Amino acid sequence: MSRIRALFLDRDGVINVDHGYVGRIEDFRFVDGILDFIAAAQRKGYLPIVVTNQSGIGRGYYDREDFERLTAWMVERMRDHGIAIDRSQVFSCPHAPEEGCSCRKPEPGMFTEAAKRFHIDMANSWMIGDKESDIEAARRAGVGHRIRVEKNTPIDRKVLDEL
Repeated sequence: MSRIRALFLDRDGVINVDHGYVGRIEDFRFVDGILDFIAAAQRKGYLPIVVTNQSGIGRGYYDREDFERLTAWMVERMRDHGIAIDRSQVFSCPHAPEEGCSCRKPEPGMFTEAAKRFHIDMANSWMIGDKESDIEAARRAGVGHRIRVEKNTPIDRKVLDEL
């Protein structure tokens, strides 16, 4: 089986505007241009994978059902925009920081799980995140290219040229 390249994306602050513990549809707003960016990356052969810490679940701000409803809605909006994605491409860590786990970024657990599930060529894949923990998790997982962007800010179109 051939290995594929992935575009790993943090959710809060990269895909959606992060204004603190976004766990419900009514609180979710896509960052300007992100859907076009993901669609263009996919046309270049990248599989979009969402890797997201969701400590709002562990802290009790919202529950897994809220998160799953929001995730289904987000994936459907992406599909409406021509992005081939489904729930299996969204990896999340529901733990609060003090719980300790191997999936919460900066730990690489979500990345290694995705690599196994989709046979990803990690060295030729990319991670886009807005926090140092996003970049560190990707580094630990062997993701070859990592870009840290400004929270809630459209990704510079020049990044597509690098992909």
